[in-house]
Amino acid sequence: MSIPAPLSLHRDVVRPEWIDYNGHMNVAYYLLAFDQACDAFLDFIGMDGPFRERTGGTTFAVDCHLTYQQEVSEGDPIRFESQLLAFDDKRIHHFHRMYHAEQGYLAATCEWLSLYVDLPTRRVTTLPKDIAARLAAVLTAHKALDWPPEAGRGVGLRVREKA
Repeated sequence: MSIPAPLSLHRDVVRPEWIDYNGHMNVAYYLLAFDQACDAFLDFIGMDGPFRERTGGTTFAVDCHLTYQQEVSEGDPIRFESQLLAFDDKRIHHFHRMYHAEQGYLAATCEWLSLYVDLPTRRVTTLPKDIAARLAAVLTAHKALDWPPEAGRGVGLRVREKA
């Protein structure tokens, strides 16, 4: 099976309840929309609802970083692209882009670092071999993609010194 690079797994429409007092999508709903794209990515690698019920394994977000590129408004169709950046035996580093589905512009990005967790004990544990193999296949396909310029960035303010 050929693995798309990037993955295009989730679409939505900006809902009326997602709009804030500035007349555009509120920051909280960007995270919700990206969380849904993240769930689609996890489903794709085999960590769907039946997997969680069968194994007790899931992911917890340990870090998440959003960037806002261009606003979207009520009724705008949005689509997401997902890219696996890296993984090891306990962590998954993934990146998602939100585009306006008709106009094509990049609206926002979201970078995640997720931990694999045994839900009954609520402790980080090793990814199952079948999931690690699926991640390896996705990573092989995604290595050809450029590293997103927003990935790995921190938040801060650069202060210039006075001469």
